[in-house]
Amino acid sequence: MTAHDSSGPRSGPLPVIAPRGEFDLESLAPLKAQIDAAVAAHGGVVLDAGGITFADSSFLGLLLATHQQADLRIAAPSSTVVRLFSVVGADTVLCVHPTVQDALSAA
Repeated sequence: MTAHDSSGPRSGPLPVIAPRGEFDLESLAPLKAQIDAAVAAHGGVVLDAGGITFADSSFLGLLLATHQQADLRIAAPSSTVVRLFSVVGADTVLCVHPTVQDALSAA
């Protein structure tokens, strides 16, 4: 089990980021910047993963690193993301929710 650092700033509910498209090493930087900014401002983020059509190990590494440092909630993952998580067992580590609303409501 991973403890999250709760000493960071928190202002209201967690923001939702809804990336679309493909995410690999070359295209990951803007998403990483968005996640880092949300974590810095709110202590966590909800990632609406329904629009992700491709994700590789660099995407997974970003999520696992974020999970270790902050409150990361994955919402409504696409079949591509579900398959990636399942293959590597990340679905047993990450906080995955069926909908964005479920992720926002989770404690």
